[in-house]
Amino acid sequence: SSRWLHSHFSFFTTKAFLPKMLEMNHGHIVTVASSLGLFSTAGVEDYCASKFGAIGFHESLSHEIKASEKDGIKMTLVCPYLVDTGMFRGCRIRKEIEPFLPPLRPEFCVKQSMRAILTDQPMICTPRIVYMVNFMKSILPFEAIVCMYRFLGADKCMYPFLAQRKEAMNNNEAKNGI
Repeated sequence: SSRWLHSHFSFFTTKAFLPKMLEMNHGHIVTVASSLGLFSTAGVEDYCASKFGAIGFHESLSHEIKASEKDGIKMTLVCPYLVDTGMFRGCRIRKEIEPFLPPLRPEFCVKQSMRAILTDQPMICTPRIVYMVNFMKSILPFEAIVCMYRFLGADKCMYPFLAQRKEAMNNNEAKNGI
């Protein structure tokens, strides 16, 4: 699967460059994950798991570098909310909430990420409300989080996307006579 390849690519890329970075005590490792690596939703479990894995790898590597006392190697974790790239076209949260949390423009995410990297920020979540949701997830019981997800419409936000994808696949199969 492409998610497996992506997570292993991060590992092997880091493995290739990290020894020289440690030797020189210089460098910056950036992990691009997703808010869906901090908290999940129904319907895209494989995607969420791959992002949880990327975040776990990033955190573990951060601890490894701190333990080696290599203060010249910086790390930044990037966790954006839904980015308007078309990948999850159709994803919808509650319509009353949507104006406050629209999909992010890719240029905005790049700008925020670059600012975080250039200022050695260890983590960047866009928009900032992602920090609050992540914090609430760490202190509230699971059932309270379920209620919050339902209120936001985040519990089933991928269902419209998945329905569109299934319909497109069925139409494609019909076109190709499969």
